[in-house]
Amino acid sequence: MGGLVENGSLKREPGSLEVRFILTDYAHQQSVSYTGVLPDLFREGQGVIARGKMGPDGMFVAEEVLAKHDERTTCLPR
Repeated sequence: MGGLVENGSLKREPGSLEVRFILTDYAHQQSVSYTGVLPDLFREGQGVIARGKMGPDGMFVAEEVLAKHDERTTCLPR
């Protein structure tokens, strides 16, 4: 599943590696839960890809979260 991390949606559980956030494509929203270390580029408003499965409660439980690189910050010629 991929999309942008919705601004203001990132919640961290104190004392654990569990995070929750909302992915959006501006037409749909999906709550995501992840336990682990997030990539350095992960932040609200950035694109991410989450690999996992839908839980019975409608929460997407991610096994892996990858931050998408913003092509506008590249140093390579176009």
